[in-house]
Amino acid sequence: MPLIEVENVRKVYRMDGVEFEALKGVSFTVDRGEFVIIMGPSGSGKSTIMHILGALDVPTSGRYVLDGKEIANMTRDELAHVRNKNIGFIFQGFNLLPRMNAMENVELPMLYAGMPARERKAKAKEALELVGLLEWAYHRPNQMSGGQQQRVAIARALVNDAPLLLADEPTGSLDSKTGAQVMEMLQNLNATRGITIVLVTHDSNIAKYGKRIIRVLDGLISSDESEEKEEKQVAVR
Repeated sequence: MPLIEVENVRKVYRMDGVEFEALKGVSFTVDRGEFVIIMGPSGSGKSTIMHILGALDVPTSGRYVLDGKEIANMTRDELAHVRNKNIGFIFQGFNLLPRMNAMENVELPMLYAGMPARERKAKAKEALELVGLLEWAYHRPNQMSGGQQQRVAIARALVNDAPLLLADEPTGSLDSKTGAQVMEMLQNLNATRGITIVLVTHDSNIAKYGKRIIRVLDGLISSDESEEKEEKQVAVR
């Protein structure tokens, strides 16, 4: 069973009596262990797809199933539970709390989940070690570089062992060298730990790190290509 099933999803926004159809019937699946890039220009609908995948919004119509759970008809509390247990988030702006050190920021999802303090600290240390920042555990965000802050955000996304990692323009606030380092880390996590990653970007240099690229244009999927498809096409030629 795929980890993600999106079937004929439409999303209509209504403002001041005017309707805007951001998604016009989008369908795709994502298998466990895939690294999928969603690309598209501004206004294409890629951010709307990310919000729906992250249970931050629900479709106007159509089906979204995550890890066997139908998302569209859930209550706010149920959606919050799904976000905490099933999804790890990485944002362009890091979204770290400035008054908390790296350890405390990484602990937050486990705190919301009601995990005991000793277990939280042990898992937070393990996650920070995984991203190479254990020695920075007691530094606050303003004492770290942008790349270090994003690695803390990756550690935070991993601590609840969520089956899905969603990254929204994760290198958008970083220089090209640091962005490449972050992408290599995500690529390694996907390859060695089998973490399913869906990443939104407009940057073709970032897209090359994924195994599959879904291109979105005007609220529809314009193409969906994976490494396997490309290899088969080459073999046919």
